[in-house]
Amino acid sequence: MKRRLFIASTALVGLGARAQVADLNDAINKAGRQRMLSQRASKAYLALVQNVETRNAQQVLERSIALFDRQLVELKTFAPTPAIRGTYDALDTAWSDFKKELTGPAPSRKEAARIVKLDAAVLGLAHQGTTQYEAASGKSVGKLVNIAGRQRMLSQRMAKFYLANALQIDPSGGAAEIGKARTEFVAALETLRTAPEATAPIKEELALADAQWVFFNHGLQRMEGDGASPKLMSDVFVTSENLLTIMDRITGLYSNLKT
Repeated sequence: MKRRLFIASTALVGLGARAQVADLNDAINKAGRQRMLSQRASKAYLALVQNVETRNAQQVLERSIALFDRQLVELKTFAPTPAIRGTYDALDTAWSDFKKELTGPAPSRKEAARIVKLDAAVLGLAHQGTTQYEAASGKSVGKLVNIAGRQRMLSQRMAKFYLANALQIDPSGGAAEIGKARTEFVAALETLRTAPEATAPIKEELALADAQWVFFNHGLQRMEGDGASPKLMSDVFVTSENLLTIMDRITGLYSNLKT
C-alpha cells in the first residue's frame, strides 16, 4: 500500500465554503456534513492520543469543530419548521457537551472512550436533522444528496473505529461497526452510480471514489489481520481523508442538481 496518494486535509479547508444555506439541497448537504464532522472529530482526537499524523490530526480537529459550529448556526437559522428547529436546539446541547471534551485538556487514553460515547448522541441528532430536511425537500435528488453525504460520515466512522480498536475500546463492537459501515458504503456507491440523476461528472468522481475505497478498505482489512501499527493507522487516517474529499465533491454535485 502506498504511503499516501495525496494529503487531503488541506483540501478540506474549503469544505462548506458558503456562508449561509442556499436552498433545501444545500441544507441536506450541510446537515449531512454535520454527521460526518461528529465522526471526523473523534477520529482526529483518537489519532492525537496515539501520536498518529499529529499535525494533520490537530488541523482536522480544529477545522471540524469550527465548521460544525458555523453550520449549526446556519441550519438553525434556515430551519423551515418548528420540528426541525427543535432538532437543532437539541443538537446544540449535545454538541456543546461533545465539544467541551474535544477542547479540554490534551487528548488522553483516559478520555478516549468518553469521546466515542459522546459522538453517538451528536451523530444521531445530526442524522435526524438531515432526514427532516430531506423530507421537507420531497424530491428524489434530495434523497441522493442524503445518501452521498452519508458516505462522508461512513468513511470517518470506519476510520474512527479503527483507531478506537487500536486503543482496545470495545474492539469486538468496533469491528462489527466497521463491517456494517463497509457493507452500507459499498451498497450506497452502487445506488449513486446507477441513479438516473447521475451525470457524467458525478460518475467520474464516483470512479475516483471506487479507486480510493480500494486503498482505504485494504488498510481496514490489514488492521483486522495484523493489528494496528503506527504506519497502518497513519495510512487509514490519510486514506479516510482522501475518500472524504471525493465524497464531499460528489455530494456537492448532487446538491447542485436542479431537478
